Amino acid sequence: MIKKPLHNFHIPVMGLAYTIDSPVRVAQYGISSVVSIIDDEIIEKMKNFYSSRFNLNYASISTRVEDYRAKRITAYLNMLDDIVTEKFETFKEELSKNRMALAGFADMLPNTSELKAGLEHFLSQKDGITSSIKNFIEKHLSPGNIDVNIMTKVDKDNFKNKQQLPVIYNDAHASLRGFAKSKLSSSVVLSAGMNPRLYSYIEEFEDFYPDEKGNIKKKIILKVSDFRSAMIQGNFLAKKGLWVSEYRIESGLNCGGHAFATEGLLLGPILEEFKSKKHELIESSHILMNKALEQKGKPPVLQPLELKITVQGGVGTAEEHEFLLKTYNVDSIGWGSPFLLVPEATSVDDETRKLLLKSGEQDFYTSNLSPLGVPFNTVKDSSNEIIKRQKQLKGRYGSSCPKKLLALSKEYSPEGICTASKKYQELKLEELESQKSELTSEIYHKKRYNITEKSCLCVGLVNAAYLENDIEIKGEQQGVVICPGPNLAYFDKEVSLSEMVKHIYGRSNVISHKNRPNIFINEMKMYVDYLKKEIEEFSGNVTAGQIKKWKNFKENLLKGIEYYESLLKKTNFFKTDLNIKCLLQHYKSIISGIVIPGNQ
Repeated sequence: MIKKPLHNFHIPVMGLAYTIDSPVRVAQYGISSVVSIIDDEIIEKMKNFYSSRFNLNYASISTRVEDYRAKRITAYLNMLDDIVTEKFETFKEELSKNRMALAGFADMLPNTSELKAGLEHFLSQKDGITSSIKNFIEKHLSPGNIDVNIMTKVDKDNFKNKQQLPVIYNDAHASLRGFAKSKLSSSVVLSAGMNPRLYSYIEEFEDFYPDEKGNIKKKIILKVSDFRSAMIQGNFLAKKGLWVSEYRIESGLNCGGHAFATEGLLLGPILEEFKSKKHELIESSHILMNKALEQKGKPPVLQPLELKITVQGGVGTAEEHEFLLKTYNVDSIGWGSPFLLVPEATSVDDETRKLLLKSGEQDFYTSNLSPLGVPFNTVKDSSNEIIKRQKQLKGRYGSSCPKKLLALSKEYSPEGICTASKKYQELKLEELESQKSELTSEIYHKKRYNITEKSCLCVGLVNAAYLENDIEIKGEQQGVVICPGPNLAYFDKEVSLSEMVKHIYGRSNVISHKNRPNIFINEMKMYVDYLKKEIEEFSGNVTAGQIKKWKNFKENLLKGIEYYESLLKKTNFFKTDLNIKCLLQHYKSIISGIVIPGNQ
């Protein structure tokens, strides 16, 4: 029997290590979370840490071992499965014996949960917890998923003795292989766009195909920003006999980490399109998948498989959570950044968590510090930023680049170099100095800042986990890079896991901020600011293509406002946000007033 998920929220991947061990912390409560598996070094160190802590027999895997990267990932995921299984069995035993534990767990479940109703029935019995509770728990409880994330763009070529290794040893390929060979029955979340080579590699592993009953041991989740992207990627995989079990829609700007902005498409209209066209995704993929399965000599799937639609990015209140569930029929909602303030759920050092607690709206911003060249959400005065400023005052720029996960620029070497590295920045600054006489002072300093703004994410995004777990950090001091979404500005206190879950389900409130904008309004402001900034800072020749892009962006924003205005007429929308109608008019006026250069 396939058990239903206990919760209608999940914890998305955060950075390289903020959710690296979240399954160990929360899976026994039925909460699913996502682990990044791109950095094998932090994975190996966390494996050794937990192997020692739980007295498990997991040996260290040296970089001298053949295919060490994939083997480290497989071993860590197998270990997570062992730990979660043991903790889940212990938790079930505790629930069957301890009325207080049972009541506390029931209080963490959504009000619509049949499981919650069943547990409350047992709690209402005067004779206390009967032996039948054990059978009920065994039948209905299941742990949260140990899902994994691979950022498809982080797929660097690798070399040995200056000879390029086969593509299967590329970073993302090795990560996929590590997951595929693990004993997990869960999902891989593929994010940051389509990588045809990586997608094709999935064909090599049987666990991704449906069996004769239509069950899939290892499922595929695609993180997407719009319906068109979902259809293209879903059909590409279906033509290989592979089913996308979930499309995870994320706001392009109102999210943590890298911000992949849409062309002005807003979250509400995107969700509406998925809701109205979900059947198209299912029918198209089902037909294409069966054709591919037949060609491969595999049994066809008679009925379309389950396809989930989930959403994340900027959700902050129970009202918003419930609205998204009911209005768009989504299956789950991702709550990311707020869980950075829950020590029971995420791996964050004390200093960084204190920084997040005191930071306000003006402190969270979209930076250009990512070597990927994609806008990156972060917060002011992180320890990484402070250390970087101190180094630059001494004339030292860039990182030693010990991991090279983002060494993707081939500008100076076929082996790749990271734009945050000392080597790259020194070369670029040298080039800039040779051009200084031809540039105005303003342009010179702007170019210089753009070069030196990049930070080493490979180290900065894992240091918090090392610090929290007292694991030795080798190499130069780089501090912590933290990547929360701007929504975290409205959360200002450390809370327990139970308190945060109750907040999600509307049984408590952990936000003290009185003027938090509605999720849709907050996203709209970000997109308006994004468009205005892009036009103001554009320094190249304004081509017809660029004009068309800006026009589409502007038109999509105005269509988004029209959609929200029509939604207001059909529903109560958000009862606590009485100013939404006024704010929509306000942003319509601002957007209409944006002048597109060269647009006649």
